[in-house]
Amino acid sequence: MKIQSIADAFRYAFNGIALFFRHDRNGKIHLLAAVLVTIAAWWLKVSAVEWSILLLCIAVVISLEMLNYAMENLCNLVHSSFHPLVKAVKDVAAAAVLWSAIVSMIIGLIIFAPKIYALL
Repeated sequence: MKIQSIADAFRYAFNGIALFFRHDRNGKIHLLAAVLVTIAAWWLKVSAVEWSILLLCIAVVISLEMLNYAMENLCNLVHSSFHPLVKAVKDVAAAAVLWSAIVSMIIGLIIFAPKIYALL
């Protein structure tokens, strides 16, 4: 068994990131949301703790979307026709993304709403 170099491991990971954002519609939507949140955080001068929380939310949502993308592709490869267990796997993976996005949106409102209100 060949031992993978650290450089190869990073190259494969960066290839995966590029592949994901090139081919997954939802990944592009989450990336746009992340950019908008980052701009808003910079503009509203959030604290270091708030930055950390926002970046963690972005990382969790996008990471789960990446796993969802990978699971869907693997499920389609393994079982191309309908199967109730494959449907359950896909639905639960999608639910994980949705759940993290909803909680992240609530966290974003908690951080941004008072700052936006203060500007009005």
